[in-house]
Amino acid sequence: MNEQLQLALLMILGLQLKHIICDGPLQTLKMVQDKSAYGKPLGLYHAAIHVGGSFIVFWMAGLSVGFSLALAALDGVIHYHVDFIKENVVKRMGWKNTNSQFWWALTTDQALHHMSYVLLIWLAFRP
Repeated sequence: MNEQLQLALLMILGLQLKHIICDGPLQTLKMVQDKSAYGKPLGLYHAAIHVGGSFIVFWMAGLSVGFSLALAALDGVIHYHVDFIKENVVKRMGWKNTNSQFWWALTTDQALHHMSYVLLIWLAFRP
């Protein structure tokens, strides 16, 4: 396996682990509640936590500080808007965790986050 592929796979692993930490134990109920109101501080803070984690992954992979920060910022923008849209759809539709539609929305939200990592890594390796 070539070195670039190995590095890309390690970056995916790092971003997946970052996601578990940032969307799990570092996310509070108040952050979840704020994500449905555009610009609310704790919704923004949740995205900022993802920015910090992504920056660490990209920087540890050997990308420059500036490029790592740019990719991490893009991750934060994408993450914030995916969460905002999902929270508002769920809220507008009145779905609760007892509705299958809620779980479809949550699964779609998580899949979009993980797909965005593929995009970010693609951008990291573009010539």
